[in-house]
Amino acid sequence: MRWDNLGETPAAPADVALFGTDAVTTRTFDTPEFRGITFHEVRARSILNRVPGASRMPFEWTVNPYRGCTHACVYCFARKTHGYLDLDTGLGFDSQIVVKVNAPELLARQLASARWQGAHIAMGTNVDCYQRAEGRYGLMPGILTALRDRANPFSILTKGTLILRDLELLTQAARVTEVGISVSVGFTDRELWRTLEPGTPSPQRRLDVVRTLGAHGIDCGVLMAPVVPFLGDRPEQLRETVRAIAEAGASSVTPLVLHLRPGAREWFMQWLRRHHPGLVGRYERMYADGAYAPTWYQRRITRQVHELAAEFGIGPSQRGAARRIAVPEEPSLAAAPEQLTLL
Repeated sequence: MRWDNLGETPAAPADVALFGTDAVTTRTFDTPEFRGITFHEVRARSILNRVPGASRMPFEWTVNPYRGCTHACVYCFARKTHGYLDLDTGLGFDSQIVVKVNAPELLARQLASARWQGAHIAMGTNVDCYQRAEGRYGLMPGILTALRDRANPFSILTKGTLILRDLELLTQAARVTEVGISVSVGFTDRELWRTLEPGTPSPQRRLDVVRTLGAHGIDCGVLMAPVVPFLGDRPEQLRETVRAIAEAGASSVTPLVLHLRPGAREWFMQWLRRHHPGLVGRYERMYADGAYAPTWYQRRITRQVHELAAEFGIGPSQRGAARRIAVPEEPSLAAAPEQLTLL
């Protein structure tokens, strides 16, 4: 495995491809929620990542305390990043999790640097910072504390219910800076969820997160992603998903059609051949020109979702904007819950 771009100190020239065995601690846990998963604990050199200028992302900086993700979403675009470490982008991405164990203290140090100008930081845009591993390693409370203490604006995108554990820290941060929270729910079809996103909490559990955050004065938008062509895009499916999002009290809904980048594309097509072989030809034609569905299709889905959102009383979020959390004067916060079950 290749660790040279993750460690605290650069590898010696002779060891450029692989750190010594004392630089990485590999662990397995014989508990039901982590059975079959290997954790590689590393001490990172940097935790603030600059987004490439050519990216479509509406932010410049990210923090990713984990690489690989037990959510095991078949379509996850981040799969290719596992290849940079000479790790498998299929099952390996789902089961070989890199944990940057020094992320909280490293972020606190980098935010305190005179060179840091306090730019917005996005989390959960590569792999989910509230995946199951967070329940064991607990990196996010320290990360949120560092951001709060420096009044640094940030946003979080997640499918994980464990974010509810950090309600109080989110509320404290919102008193001093801009905080944006979004939950990803692309569809409410339970059969599609079980096969396409097998390691995630169910869509209903995620919408419960939206509902709970709202009950504590925290606006939460929903990224309706992915809208899956031919499997989750029928008008009645879109209506049901938007209706459920609205009933959960989401502050906004923003649709995003499935895109299939290299790494994810191959894994998704294997899944498609296994579960929906009759759709393989249609997908090959739809994605013949690259990672994204045709513009006409994306516009059609966006228009349909926005029309439904207006009907149900919610709207699209502003691209790249962090929503200010409206904090009650004396919030009554629930006791920190454990990660909710997937069912």
